[in-house]
Amino acid sequence: MTSGTALEQEAKFWVPDLETFRRHVERRGAVLVTPRTHEYNLRFDTPEGRLSREHRVLRLRRDRRITLTYKGPAQRQRGVQIRPEYEVEVDDFDAARRLLEGLGFRVALAYEKYRTQYRWQDVHLVLDELPYGNFVEIEGPSLESVHRAARALGLDLDAAVPWSYVALFRRLKDALQLDAAHLTFEAFRNRPVDWTRLGLRPAWKPQEGPS
Repeated sequence: MTSGTALEQEAKFWVPDLETFRRHVERRGAVLVTPRTHEYNLRFDTPEGRLSREHRVLRLRRDRRITLTYKGPAQRQRGVQIRPEYEVEVDDFDAARRLLEGLGFRVALAYEKYRTQYRWQDVHLVLDELPYGNFVEIEGPSLESVHRAARALGLDLDAAVPWSYVALFRRLKDALQLDAAHLTFEAFRNRPVDWTRLGLRPAWKPQEGPS
């Protein structure tokens, strides 16, 4: 069963104070779609890493559903990432993993997060808690819709994160010489990350007074 659209258009922002931002968007009418849910992902690649070199993604995800996703190479336009995406829902996580491994793919990375999803006007809002920090994603039907929503919610488009969560993990490992093989909460226990030291800045700050 296919789900979603074949073109992903989204922008990602580092928002350290995610709980205050959640209240902020709810006051502005954001409708909860999926409550806070633990998500476990396996990123697959060929033994020689061909998919990563070609900036393609093959991912198996388990949250409230089990989905298998392919993403093509991304383009960036004015802070928004645009890439083809195809997704199918499957009913057996382990069987899907065995199928992919039988085809010659291997698990290149496991990563987890907690995700809360909202609908606001014509965009999809995602609040993500990762082992190394908190982020917000806006996905919409067009680049303009993503920009419009970001501005209306007070997010700084100039501070949009240009990298995927996996790419952020790799940059973090290189910068801090981390030996963690996978992006898990256990690997980052007692390891707070200051992203300002690595070139990111918060895209949203709470406003004083009523909002």
